[in-house]
Amino acid sequence: MAEEYTPDIVSIVDEEGKEHIFEELDRIETDSGRYVALLPLPENPDQIVEGEDELIILKVEEEKGETYLCPIEDDAEFEEIGRAFEERLAEMFDFEEEQE
Repeated sequence: MAEEYTPDIVSIVDEEGKEHIFEELDRIETDSGRYVALLPLPENPDQIVEGEDELIILKVEEEKGETYLCPIEDDAEFEEIGRAFEERLAEMFDFEEEQE
């Protein structure tokens, strides 16, 4: 019997109090910290368009017992973590190289 896919859904409230819903695709822990790769989920499933998924990579930080997901400010750190997620998720997604 085939195993049924059940996505990990994450709800994030931004600084303005607006809730955003994501599917957590993967998580990585390195010497630099913990990171998650998220895929935004539209409010209406009919809005899903093939090939328009944008992978969001955030750093997991904890402060006073609370967990926060924060943007990665350091470019070198972002590149390193982005490549790590790309390698891990390559089988699931078709990544396009960015054109400069």
